[in-house]
Amino acid sequence: MGKRMGHSAILICIVFSLLGSAFAQLKMGFYSQSCPTAEKIIQDYVKPRAPVAAASLLRMHFHDCFVRGCDASVLLNSTSNQAEKDAPPNLTLRGFDFIDKVKTLVEAACPGVVSCADIISLAARDSVVAIGGPTWKVPTGRRDGRVSVRSEALQNIPNPNSNFTTLRSDFANKGLSVKDLVLLSGAHTIGVSHCNPSFSNRLYNFTGKGDQDPSLDSEYATNLKARKCRTINDNTTLAEMDPGSFKTFDLSYYKLLVKRRGLFHSDAALITDATSKSFVTQLLQGSLSNFFTEFATSMEKMGQIGVLTGSTGEIRKICSVTN
Repeated sequence: MGKRMGHSAILICIVFSLLGSAFAQLKMGFYSQSCPTAEKIIQDYVKPRAPVAAASLLRMHFHDCFVRGCDASVLLNSTSNQAEKDAPPNLTLRGFDFIDKVKTLVEAACPGVVSCADIISLAARDSVVAIGGPTWKVPTGRRDGRVSVRSEALQNIPNPNSNFTTLRSDFANKGLSVKDLVLLSGAHTIGVSHCNPSFSNRLYNFTGKGDQDPSLDSEYATNLKARKCRTINDNTTLAEMDPGSFKTFDLSYYKLLVKRRGLFHSDAALITDATSKSFVTQLLQGSLSNFFTEFATSMEKMGQIGVLTGSTGEIRKICSVTN
């Protein structure tokens, strides 16, 4: 009996140590000895540029973490256009030059120490804080991946045309809950989007019969057609995701959702499910600081997805190529 208990205790210890290993190796101030100025260098570069860069950096962080985990695989180039950045969801991603510039500054201070994955994570957080948005903890120690596959980005990055069931499963696959889905979608309170392919079908060809999405407020749809997306194929015009407040990190995104004015089908989907709709309602009944606190918790979870730590992966010298 004693022997058996000993074995099961050992097994339990092994399981917990495996589960905890990635989390244990990411830690606050990971570079405090090896590159003590790293976080300040990143913050100082990001802060004055945040009003222009925040939405792009937050989106890049999200797109990176959803494919192979937060390993900067989204930054890798491919000579045959088969990397993540070549996939349709990432063709409108901006901020690659921005991250390259930050990496250059950090490399000058501490060559070969700070990962591109940590730079994305820190820059996304710092840019949101600089525009008056929430802060969240970014434990560091992520390492950079060596693999980047176009098809994986297509499979894993949530599509703006997805329904609720698909979104819930996309997030569950990454260990994220319906609450996380609602909170992380709140990032759409800042930034802009191209009409096509993100939402123009909602205006012109929702079911393939030249129709409009009935779940979209008709006045808002008319306005978008007249002022923004004049044709279904317009892939150059940008529309604000949170009109009138797209530079401010606030609750107005959720206020628009309940008025049926979410820009993407995936935004509108959040009020088609009772559980997710109740989270939206709770956020609207709460304070802005409550939203910030809840958003921070979900961002901290997202920033831990599939991280490489210890001796796995590498520390890239240049973010767009493996060593």
